[in-house]
Amino acid sequence: MIPDDQRAVIITAAGGPEVLSERQDWPVPRLGPDDVLIEVAAAGINRHDCNQRAAGPSREPNPIPGLEASGRIVACGADVSPERLGQAVMALTDGGSYAQYVATDQHLALDLPSSLDWIQGAALPEALFTTWFNFFELMRMAPGETTLIHGGSSGVGTIAIQLLRALGHPVMATGTAEKRALALRLGCSAVFDYADPDLAEQIRAATGTRGVDCILDTSAGAHIAQDLAALAMGGRIAQLSAGQGKELAVPLRSLMVRRASITGAFLRSTSLDLKRRIATELRQRIWPLLGTAIRPHIDSTYRLSEAAAAHARMETGRHIGKIVLCVRE
Repeated sequence: MIPDDQRAVIITAAGGPEVLSERQDWPVPRLGPDDVLIEVAAAGINRHDCNQRAAGPSREPNPIPGLEASGRIVACGADVSPERLGQAVMALTDGGSYAQYVATDQHLALDLPSSLDWIQGAALPEALFTTWFNFFELMRMAPGETTLIHGGSSGVGTIAIQLLRALGHPVMATGTAEKRALALRLGCSAVFDYADPDLAEQIRAATGTRGVDCILDTSAGAHIAQDLAALAMGGRIAQLSAGQGKELAVPLRSLMVRRASITGAFLRSTSLDLKRRIATELRQRIWPLLGTAIRPHIDSTYRLSEAAAAHARMETGRHIGKIVLCVRE
C-alpha cells in the first residue's frame, strides 16, 4: 500500500545547509497520465540542489530538492503500461528526489542495469543527461573531436570523461593534483592545472598545436580567455554554471579569430520532448556501456536525515565524484 504521506527533506528558507528540514508528513506526489511513482532507494546530490536551497523554497515549484533517483516503480499513470510495476529504475526527476517517493515522466525512468546497485544508479541520470545535452545537443560534437573538461573530477566530469572516451573522443581535463590523478585513471589523455598561467599553451601543445574542439566549463567562465586561446578553429564552449548570475567578459578578438561559439542552457528547464529524445539516445547508445566502460565514482554517502551534511560536503569543493543520499534504510 502506498501511504498518503511520506518522509521528505524540504527547503524551509533561503540559506545554508541548516535550512533543510526533514518532514514526516509530506504528501506523496500525484501522478499525471504519463508519470510513474518511484519508491526511492537513493538520490544523487547536485550543485543545483545547493543553489536551489540557497535561493529558497520559492526558487523552484517543488521545495523538495533532488534531480535524480534510483528505486522501484510502485504506481503508474493511466497511459503507462502496468508491466512497469516493480521495475528497478534510475530516473531523471524535476525535483523531489530527497523523499521516500518521487514522480517522473515514464520516459525518464530508465532500466537500472543489473551490474549497478542503487547508489550507483542514483549517481548517474543527471550526469548522463547533462553530458549528452551539452556535448551532442548544444555543441554538436562530431565523431573524433577532442574535448577539455574543467572540473573533470566532478559528478558530471567523471561520467563525461568515461562516456566520451567510450565513444572514441580524446578527452583532457583540469583540476588539482589529486583530481587530475583520477581524471587520468578514468581515461584522459592529458590533464592540466587550471591555475597555470600557460594553460592554453599546454593544451595546444597536447593537441599538436591544433587546439580542442569542445570545452565544458563548470567554472562560470573563470578561464574564458585561456579557453578561447585553447580552442581549435570553429571550437565551442558550453557553460555549465551561471555562477550566481555572473557576467561573462569575452575577449571578442579571440572569439572572432577562432570563429568560436559559446553556449549554455539549464537542463532542468528544457522541454520534456527534448529530455525524452535524450533519454532515447542514452538508452540506445550508452546503456550497453553502463557498469563496464562507464561507472560512477562515489565520493560519499549520507542518510536522508543527513542531507544538510551532504550539502555541506559538496560546498567544500573537496569532493571527488558523486555524493549520494541513501533514502531506503
